[in-house]
Amino acid sequence: MIDIPTLETQRLRLTALTERHFNDYAAMLADPESTRWIGDGLPLDRTNAWRSLAMLIGHWQLRGYGMWALELKATGEFIGRAGLLHPEGWPDIELGWMLKPDHRHHGYATEAGAAILGYAWDQLHIQRVISMVRVGNDASDRVAERLGGEHIEDIDFFGSDTHIFAYYPPHREPRRAWA
Repeated sequence: MIDIPTLETQRLRLTALTERHFNDYAAMLADPESTRWIGDGLPLDRTNAWRSLAMLIGHWQLRGYGMWALELKATGEFIGRAGLLHPEGWPDIELGWMLKPDHRHHGYATEAGAAILGYAWDQLHIQRVISMVRVGNDASDRVAERLGGEHIEDIDFFGSDTHIFAYYPPHREPRRAWA
C-alpha cells in the first residue's frame, strides 16, 4: 500500500479519500452542476459514485499519485476533490478539481492546485502537468490561468471540445513558439 501524503495550505487539508468521505462525495457527484463538466456530464448514482471513489483511491496504487479529498482545516468539512490523474486514454498527467456547489468561487481550487503542482514538481519530479477543461467551463479556465497554465491546444476529448492547459516546473522555461 502506498502512503498517501497529507498536504496543507492556509485554509485546506488535502488528505486521502476514504470511505468516511463517501456520503459527501456521492452527494457531490449526484449534483448535475457538479458533474456538468466531468465525464459524460451526467450525475452519478451512489453505485457509480462508489466506483468513482474506488478508481480514485486505486489510482494512487497504480501510478503513485492521485486525487485528494479537500477538507476545510477549520472544520474538517469535505468540500471537494483535487489532484493528479493519468488513467488509460489520457494525453498526459492531469491536474483536476471538483468542488461542492457552496464552496465554489472562494479560491479553493486555485489554493489546492498550487499545492498539488508544488508536490508534482518537488516530490514527483514531473516535468509537465496539464489540465483539460471543457470549452464553456469559464470558471475552470480561470483557475488554470491563475495557476500559470499555458493554453497550448484544443482537442476533442471523448466527444467534447476541450482546452489543454500546460504547467511546467518553475525552473523550466515554458514552451515557446518560434517564428
